[in-house]
Amino acid sequence: MDSQVRQNYHRDCEAAINRMANMELHTSYVYLSMAFYFERDDVALPRLARFLLAQSHEEREHAEGLLRFQTRRGGRVLLQDVKKPEQDTWGSALEAMEAALQLEKLVNQALLDLHRLATAKEDP
Repeated sequence: MDSQVRQNYHRDCEAAINRMANMELHTSYVYLSMAFYFERDDVALPRLARFLLAQSHEEREHAEGLLRFQTRRGGRVLLQDVKKPEQDTWGSALEAMEAALQLEKLVNQALLDLHRLATAKEDP
């Protein structure tokens, strides 16, 4: 059954919002993994760990914002399994930041693709 508030909200956009929220949750999970790696006693970079933990929280907030948007538009939230990070150790701070940069580029591209889709479907 469709929501009563749903108006001009294309099904493709609804699905893309759910996928984007999942990507943001995955990104949060990666930052969480990084944070606790750098908190280990044999790595011991506590300030970097705090920074990465803050990034994890920020990404989760992004996901929550997308899910909130989904319900406000009359869409349905369909949570998917969150993929675990591809690695458990992150090497040096530089290597972790390089991995984080690549991840942020993927997220940014996904957001650009989402915007392109919404524009094509004439979704405000």
